[in-house]
Amino acid sequence: MASMSEPKNRINGENLNPKKILCVGEVLWDMLPTGPKAGGAPMNVALHLKKFGFNSYFAGRIGNDKLGADLRDFLERQGLDTNLLQVDPLLPTSTVMVCLGANNEVKFEIVDQVAWDRLEPVAELKEAALEASAIIYGTLASRHPYTRETILSLLNSKAVKLIDVNLRPPFNSRDVAEQLLIKADIAKLNDDELRFIAGWYNIKHEEKELVAWFAEKYGCGMVCVTRGANGALIYDHGSLFEHEGYKVKVVDTVGSGDAFLAGLLSKYLAGETIGNSLDFACAAGAFVATREGATPGYKIEDFNELIKER
Repeated sequence: MASMSEPKNRINGENLNPKKILCVGEVLWDMLPTGPKAGGAPMNVALHLKKFGFNSYFAGRIGNDKLGADLRDFLERQGLDTNLLQVDPLLPTSTVMVCLGANNEVKFEIVDQVAWDRLEPVAELKEAALEASAIIYGTLASRHPYTRETILSLLNSKAVKLIDVNLRPPFNSRDVAEQLLIKADIAKLNDDELRFIAGWYNIKHEEKELVAWFAEKYGCGMVCVTRGANGALIYDHGSLFEHEGYKVKVVDTVGSGDAFLAGLLSKYLAGETIGNSLDFACAAGAFVATREGATPGYKIEDFNELIKER
């Protein structure tokens, strides 16, 4: 196993060929107060990348039930390939209860033992990982050993590996997270998660020092830290980039981080500077927060208008 500080792929826009991006992990229904919305961070990212014109694929697992069939129909209507969407004969399709607080903060109640907890390492999935130029994965889908081992087996490919940290209690195990972090070339997490991980080592530096420590600790060339309404910070091989974010009227923040990540990648893979990529990413995340659900309808022009109005 690689050491935590071992350097991996050096990332830049030139060596990230966007011909095939594989997103793997949870797929579910977010049970919002107004009704169910399709969700799951890697699925959301795949959908956004597809809208941005990229060749994105999603691998996950649904139950052999109506909720699962409805998810498949939703993905197909969005134009996302479902060949890597597995069906579990016993476990149900995942649901997550979403509660919105007075200040639009979001709380999740994630049902355990669902279909994506048994993602199979089938030949088609392994082949997709070998063909991918980038693999996006997260910590939540790896909460149980079976899916975790499947995901880890995919990360031996030459693809650029991007981890979307999602430490939702009680699924915030240090051991699980670090198994996945040491495989990543790029990491995306929020400011609370950064402090939480630093707390494992009793480190209490300022944020900019923490992100440099994190990058060194886990061997990530690029680390992106989101700050909610206050924008984001990117650490790239020793250089820091910041954005103060966009002030918008928030409806809910479900999936705004996923839109941010997809927006960042879409520009970076197209050869934009980190500064321009970060600007677009913050606009994407902010715009999605003005709509209900993780993958609302939009046009790219909506994000560009937000940037112009800043």
